[in-house]
Amino acid sequence: TAMCDTLLSLQAKVSGGKGKSRDEILAETAKSILDMAFKTFDVEAVVAQYPLVYTESMNTVLTQECKRFNGLIAVLNKSLQDLIKALKGLVVMSEELEAMATSLFNNQVPSMWAEKAYPSLKPLSAWVADLQERISFLKTWISDGTPAAFWVSGFFFPQAFLTGTMQNYARKYVISIDTISWGYEVVEIDPKSIETKPEDGCYIYGLFLEGARWNEGTHSLDESRPKALFESFPVIWLKPEAERAKPTEGIYICPVYKTLTRAGTLSTTGHSTNFVLYVELPSREPCSGMYSQYVETFSAHWIKRAVALFCSLNY
Repeated sequence: TAMCDTLLSLQAKVSGGKGKSRDEILAETAKSILDMAFKTFDVEAVVAQYPLVYTESMNTVLTQECKRFNGLIAVLNKSLQDLIKALKGLVVMSEELEAMATSLFNNQVPSMWAEKAYPSLKPLSAWVADLQERISFLKTWISDGTPAAFWVSGFFFPQAFLTGTMQNYARKYVISIDTISWGYEVVEIDPKSIETKPEDGCYIYGLFLEGARWNEGTHSLDESRPKALFESFPVIWLKPEAERAKPTEGIYICPVYKTLTRAGTLSTTGHSTNFVLYVELPSREPCSGMYSQYVETFSAHWIKRAVALFCSLNY
């Protein structure tokens, strides 16, 4: 990555011949993103429609998500407008705008956007399309009501959504949230066909599996297909359970990350900036090798293949 960034920084900033100039390309790129009309959410209207209710934590999650996206959208729109003015000579091209222009020209996400955004490794074009989908997900939630299945990859802060789901269960049955943990069930159904949410917990979709694939015939993990790096994973039913006994065999405890980096830092909330949660996936492979000496619950077979789930890919 560092070598590619160095090569990009060495390319000429003035084009020769009859092609479009760098400034023309930048102006077109900026205008095309502005034309997508990313508008901030009316948080007051959202709160009025989905008020703070003791029995429904999802309302708070929705409001928080809207606020986070508003911060990103505001920076995105203003910086694009300023860049277009700077290209026309109406305002000074600051160092920050110059850095943003270089990123746009190289199809990279500007650092000033990345600082306000969720973790992502996507190039600019895919990042903008992904942002559009995330905003559309929230708009549908606001207009049509709480969804029956949640696109977990679309959340700015998925940990808050998971905590909210667990909180709903704790308040419903009047039990301590500290005694609750997740149960997991892979549901082989199209998320679009889910019309009713489960009695307890939630359906999540939008994850990608690396290092293995899901075998619907055996309802368990299986070896990857040739040349297939990633596989779309089915819907998972997260089921909160009090005083749940963890299984000791027949599963692989699979980590879920936001991006392919597989590393993060602890934020001020105490959550990782990249790791989301562990998911127990059925596995036919027995525990074997050095790993079973320490943690028998893990299937060493899939650990050696570095199997993990991801909310977002790098394309």
